[in-house]
Amino acid sequence: MNIYQKYGLKQIINASGKMTALGGSALNSMVARAMFEAAQDYVDMQELTIKAGKIIAEMTTAEDGCPTVGAAAGIVISTAALIAGENLTLIERLPYSEGLSNEIIIQKGHLINFGASIAQMIRLGGGRVVEVGQVNHVKKDHILESISEKTAAIFYVKSHHAAKKGMLSTSEIIEIGREKNIPVIIDAAAEEDIKEYIQNGANLVIYSGGKAIGGPTSGFICGEKELVEACRLQYLGVGRAMKVGKEQIMGLIAALEIYYDRVETKQEELQKAKWIVEQFKNIQGITASIIQDEAGREIYRAQLKFDEKKLKISTDEIINKLEMGEPSIFTRNYYANLGIISIDPRTLLSGQEKIIVNRIKEILNIQ
Repeated sequence: MNIYQKYGLKQIINASGKMTALGGSALNSMVARAMFEAAQDYVDMQELTIKAGKIIAEMTTAEDGCPTVGAAAGIVISTAALIAGENLTLIERLPYSEGLSNEIIIQKGHLINFGASIAQMIRLGGGRVVEVGQVNHVKKDHILESISEKTAAIFYVKSHHAAKKGMLSTSEIIEIGREKNIPVIIDAAAEEDIKEYIQNGANLVIYSGGKAIGGPTSGFICGEKELVEACRLQYLGVGRAMKVGKEQIMGLIAALEIYYDRVETKQEELQKAKWIVEQFKNIQGITASIIQDEAGREIYRAQLKFDEKKLKISTDEIINKLEMGEPSIFTRNYYANLGIISIDPRTLLSGQEKIIVNRIKEILNIQ
């Protein structure tokens, strides 16, 4: 019995990925230990925040960093920093930003809901969203023609939720920002490469600590020193409502310190996905294969495509039976309408791949 079952909550097998709705990541013992020790002592929070920023900067090759309670908070704080800067009166005035340079340009295909609305996070930081182009078609001129004296930043969302077709790339957006001297913020919440966008010239980049990095519910902003300092100062304003605790900061630091020592783990994850595929290899009505993450990350999953007519069951029904069972199994279901589910090996605990395979075979009456 795990700690959640002790309180009457159902046991979950997370085969979906590092999803906020399922608690993000299961922590490495070193990360959990860092949080445990942090929780039992005291620290000067301002000093800890600055020290964490230096470690974030070192790991990302940025000039500075600022820990946050999550990537969504990073959006709010980054937006606020580019509107209010280090001016305390303006910091305390946000999100009311009438009369200030408060326009945040974003491609229409990036106005996603990630569990909440990107646009709402920008507005919480005082930003006025200026969406450009169409959901599948944005040209450089759309951005250029939207720039005004009130433009505070251009915002880019790197996510599997965002439209891929017809959007300008990160490098194109960074180039426009450079040309027009407008800061570029990149929301790279679940991205694995925590150096790329900084090294390509983005001014501020936002990451989740609880996704690819494998830390607790947390996040960080990294980027140019002056802008990151302005981000830290937003904790005197809108950031106060989303302050990050000492335990989360220490867990984030611990996760970052071991982040690059993961080659062996990645190989184990791939082998686990290959094993799952092998179990369905010669079963009629199921096509099993290894697929790479749709956003291009170095993440590989086991994909099962069901022939619903042959199997005499819908994919939605399979998903429902998996989730309603004991333990409850959550798979990755973005393409369920095409008869496809995927199993993410990164979030499976020891032996859970066998439980998933057995449950699917049981549902399909396969020996």
